[in-house]
Amino acid sequence: MPSTADADPLADWRLRDAPFYRPVAREVQAFEAAASARLPILLTGPTGCGKTRFVEHMAWRLGRPLVTLACHEDLTAGDLAGRWLLDADGTKWQDGPLALAARHGGICYRTNWWKPAAMRWW
Repeated sequence: MPSTADADPLADWRLRDAPFYRPVAREVQAFEAAASARLPILLTGPTGCGKTRFVEHMAWRLGRPLVTLACHEDLTAGDLAGRWLLDADGTKWQDGPLALAARHGGICYRTNWWKPAAMRWW
């Protein structure tokens, strides 16, 4: 019998309880429209303004898993997309969180945008 993780690779990222969120304007409808059109969304705002809570609410509302990525200076493309691993049977691909979210219909939310020194002009 397959485990829950085998049946649903994003089971650990599914929200079981509704996070509290009170809409301010039409952001819920805008998010739903973008999600139905498979368009990316960029949320900006100061720390503590509710970006994460809003995305949690929308993931729960849409019934989609929420994969949150905390960015840092040591983050590599392989950490996000995945990598080839060696084992006793040879080589196998292991999806990273970004690939898992994309492959299985999850919402990928990036926090703590880190900018290398060479890019701190923006």
